[in-house]
Amino acid sequence: MNKPLLAALATLAVTGVGVAPAAASPAAPAARTVSFAGTVALSNCSGSVVRLPASEDDDPALVMSNGHCLETGFPAAGEVVVDQPSSRTFGLLNASGTRVGTLRAGKIAYATMTDTDVSLYQLTSTYAQIRGSYGISPLTLDDTRPTAGTPITVVSGYWKRTYACDVDGFAYRLKEGEWTWKDSVRYTSACQTIGGTSGSPVVDNATGEVVAVNNTGNEDGGRCTDNNPCEVAEDGTVTVREGINYGQQTYQIPGCFGLDNKLDLSRSGCVLPKP
Repeated sequence: MNKPLLAALATLAVTGVGVAPAAASPAAPAARTVSFAGTVALSNCSGSVVRLPASEDDDPALVMSNGHCLETGFPAAGEVVVDQPSSRTFGLLNASGTRVGTLRAGKIAYATMTDTDVSLYQLTSTYAQIRGSYGISPLTLDDTRPTAGTPITVVSGYWKRTYACDVDGFAYRLKEGEWTWKDSVRYTSACQTIGGTSGSPVVDNATGEVVAVNNTGNEDGGRCTDNNPCEVAEDGTVTVREGINYGQQTYQIPGCFGLDNKLDLSRSGCVLPKP
């Protein structure tokens, strides 16, 4: 995994800010400017304030990060955390990456490291209250699956850095230690994410919407071990891609929330793992 917190600051010193996406061809829609607005810094990871396509301004806001960024530690394989009290705080960033306020969770609405690697905190503030206090709107979760070749930006609120690349493809299964994730997004090599970028939103440059949450990378060529995930094809073939990083798709999340941003894992079409 992209470790929750990088111990060696020397790595940061040699890691450059992600280059801007290439200009779109005349036939393609112009890429939006991807900024830090709506991203957050956790104590050990990155994250973002997110809304669902059907969310209302008076709904309690959600913060998305990784399951492995939980303050309670890594969920075990097969474990799903639902509606657990939390008073965790998040540093809210504006477009330039300046911390403008502190948001507080009321609970962990959902978290797991099974099939995906995601945590969703319900805040004590609504989207309207956050916008009124700080002038910042949430990022929207796209409810459609991304495609290979999509230009993306990984936006780290922890490091206040961006990493720009493309969706290279998808791993049928991504295995790391005891955990296995499904249909993971594989980045092209330009996204050299580091520890602390865990939980960063992966933004589609064309739409400005979130298509994945950044979570891991193969650090030194190890095979299916901690910090060295491997790809497992449908036929069982194992592929190791040293230096390549990954995210977990998020288009499935909106289908598991109902009115007032309430989690409802029994909804028709909800495919997130259940407790």
